[in-house]
Order: sequence, then structure tokens, then C-alpha cells
Amino acid sequence: MSYPRRNAATQRFTLGAPRNFIVSRSGEHILFCRSTAGDDPINRLWILDLPHTEPRLLVDPVELLAESTEMTAAERARRERAREAGGGIVTYTTHSSHGIIVFALGQRLFRTDYATGETTELNATAGAFDPRIAPDGMRVAYHANGALYVTGDEIGDRAVASEPDSDPSVAWGIAEFVAAEEMGRGRGHWWSPDSDRLLVARVDTSAVATWHISEPVDASVTPRPIPYPAAGETNATVDLFIVGLDGSTVAVDWRQSEHEYLTNASWTRTHGITLTVQPRDQKSLVVLSVDADTGAVTELHRQTDPGWVELLSGVPKRTGDLLVTVGDDHDADTRRLLVDGVPVTPAGLQVRGVQTITKTHAVITATEDSTEVHVWRVTLDGSGLERLSEVPGVHRWTGNDTTQVLISSTLADTQSTAVVTSSLLDAPLTIDNLAERPDLNFNVAISSATPRELRTAVVLPSKHDGTPLPVLLDPYGGPHALRVLRARAPYAASQWFADQGFAVVITDGSGTPARGPSFEQEILGDLATTVLDDQVAALHATADQHGDLFDMTRVGIRGWSFGGYLAALAVLRRPDVFHAAVAGAPVTDWKLYDTHYTERYMGHPEDNPDGYASTNLSTMAADLTRPLMLIHGLADDNVVAAHTFRLSRALLEAGRPHEVLPLSGVSHMTPQESVAENLLLLQVAFLKRALAIDQA
Repeated sequence: MSYPRRNAATQRFTLGAPRNFIVSRSGEHILFCRSTAGDDPINRLWILDLPHTEPRLLVDPVELLAESTEMTAAERARRERAREAGGGIVTYTTHSSHGIIVFALGQRLFRTDYATGETTELNATAGAFDPRIAPDGMRVAYHANGALYVTGDEIGDRAVASEPDSDPSVAWGIAEFVAAEEMGRGRGHWWSPDSDRLLVARVDTSAVATWHISEPVDASVTPRPIPYPAAGETNATVDLFIVGLDGSTVAVDWRQSEHEYLTNASWTRTHGITLTVQPRDQKSLVVLSVDADTGAVTELHRQTDPGWVELLSGVPKRTGDLLVTVGDDHDADTRRLLVDGVPVTPAGLQVRGVQTITKTHAVITATEDSTEVHVWRVTLDGSGLERLSEVPGVHRWTGNDTTQVLISSTLADTQSTAVVTSSLLDAPLTIDNLAERPDLNFNVAISSATPRELRTAVVLPSKHDGTPLPVLLDPYGGPHALRVLRARAPYAASQWFADQGFAVVITDGSGTPARGPSFEQEILGDLATTVLDDQVAALHATADQHGDLFDMTRVGIRGWSFGGYLAALAVLRRPDVFHAAVAGAPVTDWKLYDTHYTERYMGHPEDNPDGYASTNLSTMAADLTRPLMLIHGLADDNVVAAHTFRLSRALLEAGRPHEVLPLSGVSHMTPQESVAENLLLLQVAFLKRALAIDQA
């Protein structure tokens, strides 16, 4: 379950921030998306031409398209998978050697020249998205309506990979649901270095169970069918073909009767086609080389882990004669960067992602303390390690040896900074962030609680007289995501709740990343017990640290997605501790969530029936004795609304009162500003009623 990259309740505070940076190969140009203000949801494309210090507006979609920019269902799904709530230009592809950019907008394709800023529309089939420029800069491949198209040359726009009978269950050149949602692979086609062929995924969902997303406020709208591979059920069939522009086709048998998941692919002149694949249980990660002429597959490398092999961005990658990967060293309890299987990062430095890899070094994000994420440069021979970010906070990086952009978030400001350093500049340059600053005075303290040193943040009212406060836990609490970070923006909603009269407690407990594989894998087979135990232990330890400040007779908990599951679990299993809960978009039955995420932690349902049964909230319905509000977007195709309604049915059958708030037309992200703001008001009103707090 991917954690939303933006807090829906504070979306308006992130608009206007520069993002999606690309540095040209020469280092002379920096491209990025940014809206014009904190209340402007339309992202424009900007370029900074070094050594100039002022960005220039390259493409304004408002001027480019006067008419509607309605997206296709496929493009809406892609944005949902990427947690992309902004409008306008949010992704683009570039060819720096030819100085061109291509992007999709309003189901159409456009090409922009770096130097002149001239934008022209490409001849493309309606419904176009996910364009990719060929290495020679002459053609663009893109997906539309289930087929892969190529445009831009003398032949014109034409389909190069499509289903002969237009079977709606088959799509070419696109990522299947679990690849985009859980694996970080958002694409399904890759150009050859000579621009004459493409590696193309053919996705067949005919055997995948069909679920339906409805729009109850309009009974005339037909429910939207979606293929959803729930835990234990059939995944989409993903075949790979090498498709030539001359009509030739070569099949690639990447599964080798063993693998279920294509996690990544690349095609370079030096190394040819490289695939990364996993079996269904995800206990291994295999790197394959493919002969582009015959489709023959050769295994290059295999990693195994008794728990699971984590997928990280940027790896595996081949550079020169070396293979760079990331793996869990259980003896050192550290996730480490590996070169040909040998660790080149030290014990205790937990690798979070790989930003870039050259022939001599890699730039990674990693942490020594899970509340911070820093950028490091690592030599591939293991001889050098240098931290590139200094201030405590959360940092990421993009660039090359000439020009670098360091994007940083700290506790000092809700606005992130993007600082450019370059051999083409006399001094570092900061790109303006136009996002709003929330009208909040932050009062956040981070510490460690319990002998397990659980990272915990306490958010108190900005002005408080020291009298006891009701307590509100505000966790995510599950795999993949951290909430306790030395960055101010993620605490905006929590600070707002604190200012309504709560002591807000946030804990990253069992299963959360950056504490080592042993901590992360404590949840194997059971996503409930240790997760909830840590929240309870941290609450009590933190209350002890604050003396009489916490009113432990009035403790609420709220959360979204996994946090929603945790909130409902808390009042069902531990009513002695928790007195009310707000569960937003909760998973209530892990057998209803997708294969790749759920089976990584819970195993296959046939192999762990007791684990699935014991974590199913509906089986606990009769135990509810505390107020519970369930919130769910009816357009959610990630955690579908059936989760909430199944739990609600079980609660009703058990005679247990509860509240359900269905959100028509709202997806998992709840990006609509009015919805997000009113949700905050409704939640705080419910909590104050449930905890008998004076609402005057």
C-alpha cells in the first residue's frame, strides 16, 4: 500500500512548489514543474538556463489549451498510482542532446524546443499519454486506447503494437496495476538504442477478477469495471515482446516458469536489455539479460532473503562491468549498497534509494537516524563516502557532475528548498518556492520512546496553558512510510488538530522503514499485533515523559489508508487504551488488498489462513465498544470502498453503533480542497463528541 506522497488535508500548502526536476546531460539546463502560486493547481513547465539565475516559463498549459483538458481513464489511473493530485503538466520526457521535451496534455501530445520555447502539437491518436522520445530524437512512442503508437517520422502516427480484435482486457505498452501501485514501475515500453525497435509489455487482465467502482449520487452512471488482483487471486499476465518498426516481433520468455513480477526494465547500448523480476513470494530478486535478436534470457544475478527482497528506486543497474544493487545484510541489520554483491556502504547506514550511478560512484539517499534522510556520494570501490546534505531534515538530489539540485525539507519551514550548485554558477542558487505557508505556529518535539527507541513526535497547541489535554494518535504506522521526520510540512494537519485542543502523538513503530531489516520484518505474517503494540507502548512512554499533560481517559486515534486500518484496529482490540477512532480509507480485510503488497508481508492466503483471519477487522466487529467513524472515497480503486462497507455490515449485524461517511467521487487521495478541509472539521467534531470535549 503506497503511502500518499502528499497529505490530502494540506494539499493547498504544496501547490506552487518546484518539483519533478530534470538536469540536462550538459548541466546547462534545469527543467521543473511549478504552479504560479499556492492556490493555483495548474503546473507549468519551467527551465533554468545556466548561468542565468532566473527561470523562464517554457510551457503554460492554460494558454496552450483553451478548451477542456479532460483526461482519459488510463491517465487518471496513472496519476492516482503516482499520487499526483496537481493539474497541468506533471510529467514529461526530455532528450537533452536534441533539446526537446514531449508531454501529454488533454489526451494530446506536444513537443517543446528548449532554446526557442516553441511548442507544437504532434500528430497523435486521441487518448495519448506516457510519451517516450526515441534516442535519435526523431520519434515518440506513446500509449493510447490499449495500443502502443509511434509518431513523429515520415510515416506518421501509427500503432506498432495492438490487439488484433481490440480486446479491452489487453493493453500494450502500459504498466499493470500492481507494477504502478506497488513496484514503482509506471511504464510499459522502452526504446532500443538505435530507435528502430521497442521492448513492449502486453498486459492481459482477462483472468483477473473484475471489481466495480460506482457513483451512487447518479444512478444513471454505469459502474466502472476495474481488474483488481486481490491477495491470493490471479495477477495480470504480462508478456514482453521486442517490436520492430518494420513489423517484426520477438517474444521474450522472461518468466522462465518461475517469475511472477516484472519489476523493471532497461535497454542501453552498452548492456542491451536488462530485466529485474521476482517470484510471487518476493523472496528473491533476479536480474536477467535478454538477447534483443532472439529473445533468449540469461540470468546475471540473484538476491534472496528469508523475508522479502525490497524494491528500491534506481537499482539494480549495470555500469561498466559492475552490477549495483541494494540488499539487506542481516548480520549487520542494515540495508546496504552492493557492487557485485559486495557492500560498499557501512553497517548502520540504511539505504533508502539510489539517485544516480556513474562508472565510479553512486549518489544515494540513506539514513543513520530514521527521522532524517540525507544524500550521500559513495565510490563504487568502497573507498569513499561523503554526505552531501548537512541540515537535519529530509533531502533528495538530482543532477550530474556539472550541475546538482538538492531538494530539502526541514523543521524550520513548511516550504521545501531547491538549491542549485553548478560549475556554471559563481554561487549556489535557490529556485523560488511559491507554495503557501500555513497559518500555523508549529510546536513539534521529536524523541524516542520505550526501550525499543520508537521514534515519536509530540505536537502540542501553539499556545497552551499547561492544563491536561485529550490525546490524539495520528499515525500511519505501516510498511513503506515514515511519519516522524524532521520536516515541518508533514505535521500541518497534526498541528491543526493540536490547536483544536489535543496533544497529538505520532509514532513510527514495527514494520516502518529505516530501522534495519529486523525491525521492518517484524510484521511478517501479522500486520496487526506488533504494529498496535508499539503504538500503545509509545503512547504510555510518551505520557510518562509529559507528566500530567496527557489526559489518558480521553485518547482518540485517526489515520488514513494503513493508518485507517490501525485506527479501527486500535478501538477494536484495545478499548482499554483508545476511546474513539476515525478510520479513513481503511483496509479491513487483507484478502481484499492487492497481491504484491499484501503477500509480501502476509504471505499467500493459503499459506497463512490464520494470519489473514486474525487481522480481519470484521471478525472483531462484536468487540466494538468505542465510537468509530469510517470514511471512504467511493471512487477509490486502491483500497476499494468494499473494505469499509464490509466492516460496517459486520458491525450492524453485531449491533454495534458506528458512523460511516461515504465520499462520492473521491479517490484514495481526496485531492479536492473543499473535501479535505471539511473532512478535518468533521473529524474534529466527531472526536470532541466521542471524547466528551467541550466544543464551545
